[in-house]
Amino acid sequence: MKITWIGHAAIKLEGSKTVFIDPFITGNPVSSIGLEDVKTADFVVVTHDHGDHLGDAHQICKKTGATLVSFYEIADAAAQKGIKAEAMNVGGTVEVEGVAVSMVPAFHTGGLGGTAVGVVVEMDGKKIYHAGDTGLTKEMELIGEMYTPDIGFLPIDGRFNMTPRLAAKAVELLKIPKIVPIHYDTFPLVKSSPEELKKLVKDASEILIIKPGESVEL
Repeated sequence: MKITWIGHAAIKLEGSKTVFIDPFITGNPVSSIGLEDVKTADFVVVTHDHGDHLGDAHQICKKTGATLVSFYEIADAAAQKGIKAEAMNVGGTVEVEGVAVSMVPAFHTGGLGGTAVGVVVEMDGKKIYHAGDTGLTKEMELIGEMYTPDIGFLPIDGRFNMTPRLAAKAVELLKIPKIVPIHYDTFPLVKSSPEELKKLVKDASEILIIKPGESVEL
């Protein structure tokens, strides 16, 4: 599976299906693609409805026929606009066409529904944890134990979610072998240091520092 960090919290999974998570593209100054570059998609997964996460989800679904997967309120709002949607909530797993999406706790606000979530996406035998926006929370220990992700994507901006120091503790709790720091250096308010995270984590996990547009293979 090929996983590309588009920029900010947006990632793209390419395997037997194409999945976008939190596709903030339009208006994202570090996005490695434009909306016109999105040709195909099977699923769009949204962790919460802040503009830098819901992003272009509706446009991508309308353009490609993709199914939007999110918690109930966001999925319902999309369905009312004629978008195919799968509604779920924390603790649930939805499997469609060989792709399983599990919804896990996050500690962050949202608009519709009032909260945010994290997700674990399983495809082609690989499991990807995307934390969305979250502060440090003990639930991460259970996420690692119960879902055993192969790779995790953690926000480290230090204003709207975790500082590198807190993200290092999250890595300790999660016990995921590979971690990609995201959600930093997009705007002046969210400057942070993935190098600091890597230094703090040491050998507890492999910290993969990549640039928007770069990919990792699982």
